Amino acid sequence: MEKTSLAEMMAVLAFQLGIILFMVRFFGRLVKRFGIPQVLGELLAGVLIGPYALGSVRLPGFPEGLFPLGEGALAVSPELYAIASIASIILLFASGLETDIGLFLRYSLAGGVIGIGGVALSFVFGDLVGVLLMGTTFMDPICLFLGVLSTATSVGITARILSDQKKMDSPEGVTILAAAVFDDVLGIIALAVVLGIVTVIKSGHGALGASGIFAIAGKAFGIWLGFTALGLVFSGKIAAFLKLFKHSYDFSILALGIAMILAGIFEKQGLAMIIGAYIAGLSLSKTDIAAVVQERIHGIYEFFVPVFFAVMGMMVNVREIISAPVLIFGALYTVAAVIAKMAGCGGLALLLGFNGRGALRIGAGMVPRGEVALIIAGIGLAAGILDQKIFGVVILMTLITTLASPPLLSAFLRLSGSGTRKPVKNDDTIQTVWEFNSSEIAGLVIDILLKDLKREGFYVQMMNIDDGLSQARKDDISLSITEEENRVSIETAKSDMPFVKTAVYEVIVGLSDAIQKLKDSSDPQAMRKDLMDEKGRADANLLSLIDPETVCISLKGETKEEIITEMIDILAAKGKLSDRDMALKDVLEREKTMSTGMQYGIALPHAKTEGIQDLAVSVGIKKGGVDFESVDGEKSRLFILVVSPKKISGPHIQFLAAIGGVLKDSAIREAVINAESPQKVVSLLRREKEA
Repeated sequence: MEKTSLAEMMAVLAFQLGIILFMVRFFGRLVKRFGIPQVLGELLAGVLIGPYALGSVRLPGFPEGLFPLGEGALAVSPELYAIASIASIILLFASGLETDIGLFLRYSLAGGVIGIGGVALSFVFGDLVGVLLMGTTFMDPICLFLGVLSTATSVGITARILSDQKKMDSPEGVTILAAAVFDDVLGIIALAVVLGIVTVIKSGHGALGASGIFAIAGKAFGIWLGFTALGLVFSGKIAAFLKLFKHSYDFSILALGIAMILAGIFEKQGLAMIIGAYIAGLSLSKTDIAAVVQERIHGIYEFFVPVFFAVMGMMVNVREIISAPVLIFGALYTVAAVIAKMAGCGGLALLLGFNGRGALRIGAGMVPRGEVALIIAGIGLAAGILDQKIFGVVILMTLITTLASPPLLSAFLRLSGSGTRKPVKNDDTIQTVWEFNSSEIAGLVIDILLKDLKREGFYVQMMNIDDGLSQARKDDISLSITEEENRVSIETAKSDMPFVKTAVYEVIVGLSDAIQKLKDSSDPQAMRKDLMDEKGRADANLLSLIDPETVCISLKGETKEEIITEMIDILAAKGKLSDRDMALKDVLEREKTMSTGMQYGIALPHAKTEGIQDLAVSVGIKKGGVDFESVDGEKSRLFILVVSPKKISGPHIQFLAAIGGVLKDSAIREAVINAESPQKVVSLLRREKEA
């Protein structure tokens, strides 16, 4: 057989990555529309294009398919699996950075006990299911892995449900979130111990007695604890060293480099790479660079991590999953996984002051498995410990628990009555909402408020979801903070609301003072005169956004509001707007802030809005002119309205600068104003770019 050249291998890898990136984005967004976690869409994309499905279909240039079946235990090529391994390091490093180690060490006895109970019972139940169905022993490597896989918890979905039902700061909500921190850390420790035991068992050193098991467990736990302790003790010095590199991108990439080095060390010690990566993140989590590192590696995270889930999906043998033995095994394993969390977490909650309702809510909130379970399953498959059948069982359990948890928890939350035996302060919660004129102001208020709360000694936790949800806790005070567009809402106990209102008041007072100082030190009216410069860059791609169909050379409006409304209606008539009224409102609101009437008879009304999906432009001419409060006091005759989506990046400012530069030329400006057709307007503007 002819050997494939390195260049050809890299070309195939590049092609595969491109296909994966498109597929994970498409399926991730698709499932999100139905309220399903994006990670499951990425997993599904991998299953669909993997070697057990469409990936093996022969295509021109790909005689074995786009994603041919790999050799050995892996279903994908070593190159693709290597990228997935790097992604798992990035994922666990980020998880470590997000872990509130202070909360783990100091906060919520109930959360700690419940987290330990959930991990312990889940491990035992998961292992025993393997023993029962495979007829083997409790210490069988496959059974041990099934135990560890059952311990993982993903509470991102739970947090969203608690927030929607105003239960984030309820006794159950606070306990679930605190228990989840313990769950993550204990799950990683359990993996370290099991990998140590499995390594010895697979090396053929015979049966292990109780003393041998404890020795191996002690070594694995000792390595984990030793590196964690060293990381936490020297975290300040590590952060100080990294900051010597000055630029935030430099020290953030180097922090990720430390995670990869630790990952390699742990793999060499017979433990998993992800454990070392998690410890690196955990060590830096309480330093002042943690938030910066999270932000700076976000782009790398968004590239690699979806690829990881796609590769995990590619390893799923669809034929094995739909076979009766796997479906039966998966169903029993899933039932055991659900019961273990319900009993381990919910049962202990009964002993810690919660009643039956509260115990059910806590148990259901800890049910969903997630990313870590998939990573551990991938490790087991790559190491030859798990086969395709068991891997399929784990995938089924992860899918079902993730999808089943939301309706289960929602049903328990709808049960009337308190979840605790005795009334507690958090049972009497209220919500206060602050409305601001813009989402930018709301964002500023949130940013400053969270910093102030940290200075007050609160533990602030940004939930791992993209819904603007934060939790702040100190002693028995719990705040649930949500940012939605221009609204900030905070839910807490009634007795703590005066503190919340005072904190928000201080933020607004400080912002008001800063804004006043900004107004005193700058003159936006004067700055408007310098915005139009014919030397400015005018990209042909930007000017191509002007469509003859959205050009009107004879506007009818006689006032600023009428002109803007007429131009918005032009865009609406051509199907450019998804919400005409919202777009109009946002443009008029921007105009109230400061007029967009420039000089030389030009006005550039514009806004970012939720009422549009892609940037759109309309051009209007009124030769008689309209008072637009322009800089030079002259009536405006040429109007260019620009609207672009609020949450999607695009050349909004670039276009305004470009068109302003083009129209600074008096000859072009007059020719456009006197043009006899929309096509002539567009051609004049584009000819100016070419000149």
